[in-house]
Amino acid sequence: MTAAPKRPVKSAAKRSGKPKAELSVSAASSALAASPAFVRQADPAVREILAASSALNQFLGTAASLTADERALIVEQAIVLLESFYVHLPLKRAMHAVDPVQRLRLLRKHLSAFDSDARFHAEMTAIFTSVRDLHTNYLLPAPFCHVFASLPFRVEVCTENGKQIYVVAGTATGFQHPTFKTGVELRYWNGMPIQRAVELAAGRHAGSNMEARRARGLAGLTQRPLIIAPPPDEEWVIIGFKAFDGSDQEIRLDWLITGLPRDPRAASTDVTSVAIAAGVDIETNLIQRVRQLLFAPQTHAARARIAAADDPLKAVADTESIMPEVFSARPVSTTDGTFGYIRIWTFDVPDAGEFVSEFIRLISLLPQNGLIVDVRDNGGGLIYAGEQLLQVLTPRTIEPERLQFINTPLTLRLAELNAPSAAFREIDLSPWLPSMLRAVETGSTFSASFPITTPEACNAIGQQYYGPVVLITSARCYSTTDIFSAGFQDHCIGLILGVDGNTGAGGANVWEHPLLNRLFSTAGNAPAPVPESPFKPLPKGSNMRVAIRRTLRVGGQAGTELEDLGVIPNELHAMTRNDILNRNADLIEHAGKLLAGLPVYQMAAEIRPKDGGLLSIQVDVQNMDRVDFYLDGRPQRSEAVAPEQHQIAVELPRQSSTSLSLQGYKQGTLVACRHTPLEQLTA
Repeated sequence: MTAAPKRPVKSAAKRSGKPKAELSVSAASSALAASPAFVRQADPAVREILAASSALNQFLGTAASLTADERALIVEQAIVLLESFYVHLPLKRAMHAVDPVQRLRLLRKHLSAFDSDARFHAEMTAIFTSVRDLHTNYLLPAPFCHVFASLPFRVEVCTENGKQIYVVAGTATGFQHPTFKTGVELRYWNGMPIQRAVELAAGRHAGSNMEARRARGLAGLTQRPLIIAPPPDEEWVIIGFKAFDGSDQEIRLDWLITGLPRDPRAASTDVTSVAIAAGVDIETNLIQRVRQLLFAPQTHAARARIAAADDPLKAVADTESIMPEVFSARPVSTTDGTFGYIRIWTFDVPDAGEFVSEFIRLISLLPQNGLIVDVRDNGGGLIYAGEQLLQVLTPRTIEPERLQFINTPLTLRLAELNAPSAAFREIDLSPWLPSMLRAVETGSTFSASFPITTPEACNAIGQQYYGPVVLITSARCYSTTDIFSAGFQDHCIGLILGVDGNTGAGGANVWEHPLLNRLFSTAGNAPAPVPESPFKPLPKGSNMRVAIRRTLRVGGQAGTELEDLGVIPNELHAMTRNDILNRNADLIEHAGKLLAGLPVYQMAAEIRPKDGGLLSIQVDVQNMDRVDFYLDGRPQRSEAVAPEQHQIAVELPRQSSTSLSLQGYKQGTLVACRHTPLEQLTA
């Protein structure tokens, strides 16, 4: 069947004389009456934002063209970026048999043949996509960088009767149709079998492995941030589906273009700890934001409510997070018991400390006998946040991953100017500089490797959760999420349950063109602005990103590249229809079964100062046979724990000590650790 015809959507951009992406909320409100029916019935929290949408052909009519000189400048800057700074270039040439730099040179030679923006953007996107690296992107100029194209539903794949099927996993707020509903099976997409449509979509995406490309192709069927990919070729799609009564039906749905405020940290020229420690798949993170807008308007409303509160903690109840776009947490019941469940939607946060603190607060409200940490479809963000979170879940000392530059004349110049930077206190490349200078003689492809998250920050808080942990991953885990998952595995924190056979395999720190432009254009260690910078500002809001430092794993896989290899889970779970329709019920049941087979440890301590400069310490433990006591890292006592014993009471001379550490052992293996600062402890 075909959906009822829609009223033409008048272009608010043409009425106002402004680009569509710059329309105010009030302008969006005035367009509500001309919006599609589902927008008029959408949740009030997002209705006016969605009302600013326009049809695809109307949006394309507002796009200003690039001049021939602007296209040439973009190509030249892309050559500089990939040839001199792209750390994975040797790997990609070998693994995927591609040469993006030569392809850019050919584009430069034949640039006059690309007589339209559409052809030029498509070729630039294809060149960057060829390296299969979601860190290294050509980002389209305005107005594309401010909008997303969407259909009012999302698709997920699951296994039923041993066969993969594609189902509608949710419909947009306000969308109603008599037969096209959440849970129906998709059969055809514009006349081709849905499986083939997903395969073709996967080929347009830059995932490092086939599972990652397929997952991104599936997401891009219905939601596409246009900053990272050209607009859809078709203005509408015709979807064939199997209705609940078993009949085969069709529906036609138009693509809508909706403004999406860009993340204020995106394309930033600020040299900050956030900018230099980015590890993010921008496409996945933008799709998360789009889906919150379309399918979870309560998240948008909660964010506004919490931001308006004097005390964010007073604006939430139970296990609701003060960062609703980052965390969702709840207890979950399984046949093997009740456990804690926390979803980390993104690591894209401005402050690692606040991120870790909120995680600790949430897990303290959950059952302590087992925790499920779900990072599926998390595109990453701040590397510091991912690496500093690991310590909360393990007694082991965390070793952060190490990163390398590629050795080229320009990366050497970058290090010389910022080792450390006299202009930007956030950046210090001095650890990498000596090995880059040696490369002139040694011919080494890469610099030496050093962490960007300090070991001190990775171990400052210590373990906060003592029950077993299961981590859930997917092929759309990328960048910082890859790094977090690798650290989870390398430090033997728990089991990894994957819904795909690998993570997205993004192992790098990503910098943007404006950041590099500023680092070369502003005095670093030089007494004056750097002459002959290789970078020039890009036109009309266009941008590029590059994987500038590659990550190497630690622990048992020390030195292994994370890029293209990813993290392989301990066990696989095939998503079911029940998972998609009932909040991951079977997936959580599977994770609960894994948790039930793991040992549970507990460690609590009550510390009180006593006369005579003593510390009275009472420790409650579970499933341990020894506890060691340390003051300022120095061993003080070791106490055995009898099988029937759960409490230990000791006294230690405090002297000038500032910290107390307890380490619990089971048959000689460290199983729990508690670190307590003593500065605020008074008699």
